[in-house]
Amino acid sequence: MRIIIAIAIYLLFPIIIVSAFHKWKILQKIGTVILAYAVGIIMSLTGFVTFEPGTADAATFESIQKLIMNISVPLAIPLMLFNCDFKLWTRALPKTILALVGGIIAITVAVISGFFIFRNTGVNDIENVSAMMTGIYTGGTMNFNALGAALGVDPTTITLVLTFQMLITFPLIMFITGGGYRLFRKILPFPDESTSISKLGSNIEDHGIENYGMMLNKKVFPKTMLGLLLSIGFLAIGAGLSLLLYNLGVVGDQETGTGKLNELVIILTITTLSIIASFSKKIRELPKTFELGMIFILIFSIAVASQFNPYSIDMSAISLGLFVLYIMLVSVIIHIIFCRFSKINGDLYTVAQVGLFCSPPFIPPVVGAMGNKKVLISGIVIGLIGYAIGTYMGVGIAYLLKLF
Repeated sequence: MRIIIAIAIYLLFPIIIVSAFHKWKILQKIGTVILAYAVGIIMSLTGFVTFEPGTADAATFESIQKLIMNISVPLAIPLMLFNCDFKLWTRALPKTILALVGGIIAITVAVISGFFIFRNTGVNDIENVSAMMTGIYTGGTMNFNALGAALGVDPTTITLVLTFQMLITFPLIMFITGGGYRLFRKILPFPDESTSISKLGSNIEDHGIENYGMMLNKKVFPKTMLGLLLSIGFLAIGAGLSLLLYNLGVVGDQETGTGKLNELVIILTITTLSIIASFSKKIRELPKTFELGMIFILIFSIAVASQFNPYSIDMSAISLGLFVLYIMLVSVIIHIIFCRFSKINGDLYTVAQVGLFCSPPFIPPVVGAMGNKKVLISGIVIGLIGYAIGTYMGVGIAYLLKLF
């Protein structure tokens, strides 16, 4: 009975979260992902999902839990990328591209230097943690979760890293929306070359990116389900490619029969196919696929957070927190220096930083606080490109650092 209730929480609470998110503005400031992780951590701390090791219930629940986690992220990635208009890249101003490049350079330098500084301080699985930090600071939680799944990171480590990241990044967002953007305007007092807000930008400003209303509308729902079917098809292709590479001896261990479904191969395949598909206008205009993808991300978030084990926290957790703090501070400083030399104004820097650190859904509230709608599209473009490249960058960082 407890297993059935736990699975029901995994699958139903994301619906409850997005319904509450849609109704109450205070929850829109907190964010759906934070709420989902909170639900999972409560499940863990109360012992509700803890079963006696070695029992049939423990084995059954673990297998179901793993299945939910393995399916949710691969289904979410295409759904969240389908609506992304990557043609905006070609229409972005040079300063927008410069702000993006500066942010990517900043996070790369911060992660690699942080690895060498903290690698002997007891941070568990620091190569993969570095990869996840690269992913979350170039596009947000989707990349973070995708990398955690693809690299096989321990769920407790995933939850700890995300907890520290939220504790460190949330004050930065509060600082910016509370007037901190004025400081960036003084540090980067350059002319505003942003284009006027477009029809797309006006729609986002009015309704937000995570707009869960009308998802069950009889005209909308079938088209959204078409996007889900396409996502399932991409997952099948990724799984098929993984099996092919296994049979060719490229991945997995043929002697033990493990690694037939290589998560890294599947995630990268799905991401690539989704970006290609997004260039089709018919696919890009499928309604509410981004929101449905977010629901799958919330399912994963609750499941992974419920595996959090507070008894596994030791002194290495302090080093992990300092590692995350170092990456954020160093990347912010390097990005500011880059923007100073590139003559990028404070508002563009602000939306670039938020787009990379927190993903596109956080851009409209920040733009509203600054009162400068002209940088809205620039921030969205930077965040979307971050979605597209974050997983690739994270995997590259992980394999590069493993060489050391």
